[in-house]
Amino acid sequence: MIRHHWTQFVVICTLTLLGLELAGRESLRTLAAFGNGPAPPQRTPAYLVREVRHQLLLLPYYSIFDNIEYQVRGYTVELRGEVVRPTLKSDAENVVKHVEGVEKVIDHIKVLPPSPSDDRIRLAEYRAIYGYPALNKYALQAVGPIHIIVDNGRVALEGVVDSQGDKDVAGIRANGVPGVFSVANHLRVRSGKI
Repeated sequence: MIRHHWTQFVVICTLTLLGLELAGRESLRTLAAFGNGPAPPQRTPAYLVREVRHQLLLLPYYSIFDNIEYQVRGYTVELRGEVVRPTLKSDAENVVKHVEGVEKVIDHIKVLPPSPSDDRIRLAEYRAIYGYPALNKYALQAVGPIHIIVDNGRVALEGVVDSQGDKDVAGIRANGVPGVFSVANHLRVRSGKI
């Protein structure tokens, strides 16, 4: 008799908990539909692209002397680029791993070798590009859109500018810095601009 009542009690509790769980889910859906509650995050590729970009831009030591690019394929994120600090490489991988929906991170970020000569060139390139009146407007952002990558005396310009003229001027200014072996101008012009 006691065993029978115990079984009924367990069945009733299980059904009650199941009902509460289902009711809770339905309440969340209802609240989200009316904007009164948190909507579940969208794990679409577009969401992942936005969230990965957001997390990378929030990295504390990410600067104009680093360039981190990424590609989202399904739920896998592939990181590429060059960074000055080894910790920035590991930080980038860690923040992307924690983006909801990311299942795998492939890290191909290169850590640039330490070099006093390259550091001197970085500073000279910064002054030549961001100190020039026509390009000065790009210095107003927290992380300027023109990234200056220096690797053993070779310079690469990465990022996005407003016009073809700005891209050309940045390339000319970068080529004028003494001690530079070569300059590769990979700047892209923002779509809709000439």
